[in-house]
Amino acid sequence: MKNKGILFLIFVLFILHFGTAMAQDRPNILFIMTDDHTQKALHTYGLGLLDTVYFPNMNRLAKEGALFRNSFVTNSICAPSRAVLLTGKYSHLNGKVDNVAPFDWSQMTYPKLLREAGYETALIGKIHLSGKPQGYDYSLTLPDQGNYYNPEFIRNGVEELKFEGHCEALIPEFVVDWLENDWDREKPFAINYHTKAPHRNWMPEEKYLDLYEDIAFEFPHNFFDAYAGRGRAAKEQEMEIVNDMFWGWDMKFEKNPFTGEPSRLVAPFGRMTKEQMQAWNAVYSPTNEAFLKEMPPKEELAKFMFHRYLRDYLKVVKSVDDGIGKVLDYLEAKGLLDKTLIIYTSDQGFYLGEHGWYDKRFMYEQSLSTPLLVRYPKEIKPGTVVNEMVLNLDHAPTILDYAGLSIPSDMQGKSWRTLASGGTLPWRDAIYYHYYEYPGPHMVKRHYGVRTDRYKLIHFYYDVDEWEMYDLKNDPDEMNSVYNDPNYADIKKSLHTRLEELRVEFGDSDELNRQFIEKSISNND
Repeated sequence: MKNKGILFLIFVLFILHFGTAMAQDRPNILFIMTDDHTQKALHTYGLGLLDTVYFPNMNRLAKEGALFRNSFVTNSICAPSRAVLLTGKYSHLNGKVDNVAPFDWSQMTYPKLLREAGYETALIGKIHLSGKPQGYDYSLTLPDQGNYYNPEFIRNGVEELKFEGHCEALIPEFVVDWLENDWDREKPFAINYHTKAPHRNWMPEEKYLDLYEDIAFEFPHNFFDAYAGRGRAAKEQEMEIVNDMFWGWDMKFEKNPFTGEPSRLVAPFGRMTKEQMQAWNAVYSPTNEAFLKEMPPKEELAKFMFHRYLRDYLKVVKSVDDGIGKVLDYLEAKGLLDKTLIIYTSDQGFYLGEHGWYDKRFMYEQSLSTPLLVRYPKEIKPGTVVNEMVLNLDHAPTILDYAGLSIPSDMQGKSWRTLASGGTLPWRDAIYYHYYEYPGPHMVKRHYGVRTDRYKLIHFYYDVDEWEMYDLKNDPDEMNSVYNDPNYADIKKSLHTRLEELRVEFGDSDELNRQFIEKSISNND
C-alpha cells in the first residue's frame, strides 16, 4: 500500500509538472485593436504619408514579424467588427449587424474558450458592445465610444471610475499595471488591448498638439471626386470632409465660422482641466483666428479642413504607437516578449480624403481593408509578407489554434497561423462582405458583395437596386464601375455565381435582410 501511495504521488506530481509545462508552451496572447486605423497611415504598408509620418513601434511589429497585405473586414463599422472578432461569425449570425442592435454576450466567444482552457483573460480599453463583458477575468472598458480627455472607465462591467489624463496614455498604463500586479503567473495571459484612437473626434494628447502642424500634405488625387461612373450610393453618402464634418466636433471651433451660431456637436472641451485647455488653446487658437480673419475660398477651405482632420488623426495615432511601445518595452524587460503572440489590427479601415471622404462603411478598398501585423518569433520569421486574403472573421480561430485548442465547427473563419509562418495551405479565392446600417449616420446604403484578388462586385439595396463592379488592377481607386461594360460580361457572370455561393456557404439571404430591415425600423421607432 505504501508503494502504491508513493506511485500515486509521483503520478500526481508528473501530471502537475506536465500541465505546467503545457501551459508554459502555450503563448501568451496580446491582441491589439485600434479604431479606424487605415493601412495608408501605417508606414510599413508603403501607401502614402511616408516622408513625414512614422510610427516606430507598429513598424517594429512588421519588421520582426509578419505583415498581411490583404487583410479585410466583413462589415466595416465599429461594434459589428468587434462582435465578429469575438465570435468568429458573420454579423447576421452573431446578431450585431450595426451599432444599434444589441450584442448577446451569452454566446460563445474565443476569450471564453481561452479562459476555460486555463488562460487568464483581460479586456482593457474600448469594446463598444453594451452589457457586461463575459469571458474575462478582468475588464476595464470605456463606456460606449469613450472620451479622449479625463475619461471614465467601467471596471468588471459594474464600477465606473474616472481618471485624469489622455485615454491613449492611460490604456497602456492599465495594461502594464494588470500584468505587473494582477496577472497570475501560473497561467498564460490573453489580453484584448483596445484603443479609442484614431476614432473621431481626434483630440490629441497635450505633448502632440503641435505635431505635424508645419507639414503640408497633398490632397489625394480624387479628393474632389464628382462620383461619375458610379451609382447613387457614392453620390448620396454624408461623409464628405468639406460638406459633412462639424465645425465643432471635427474642426474644433466653438462657433460656425460662416453663421456665427454655436457649432453643431461642440468638442467636449468642458472635460479638460484648466492646464489642458491652456495647452490646447496655445496651438489651436492662433490657427482658428487666422482662418476667421481670412475666410478662404472653396479650395482653400477644403485645404484647411483636410489638414485639420488629417493632422489630428495622425497625432492620436502617434499616441497609440507610444502606448504599444510602452507595453512592448515592459514585456521585453520581463523576458515575456518572445513568449507572446502579438497581433495588431484595427476594427476597420478609414478614408483620409480619398473621394473627399472620412469615415468607413463602404466596401471600397480604403474601408474594407485594415492593417494586420503579427509577431511571434517562435514561428514567424522577421519580414514575412502574407498576400492571401484574410478576414477579421479569421482572428478567433487563429488565436484558438495558437493556444492549442480545437476550433468550434460553427466559427466561420479560418486559422491563418500556417500562412504567418510562411507555409501554404488551401485558402479562399474570394471574400464576402455585408453592411447594414442604413438609414443612419453618414447614410451609406446597405450593400453586400464579393471581392476576389482582382475584381469586386457590390449590390446596393433597400431604397435602391444597383450593382457596381470594379477591376482593381486597372482601376485601383474604384472610380468607374464596369458592371455594364460588355467586355466584362463573362467576369460579371462568374462573380454573380461566386457571390451566391458565398451567401449560401455563410448562411446569408434576402430573407435575413428583410428581417434585419424590420428590426432596424422598429429600433428607430
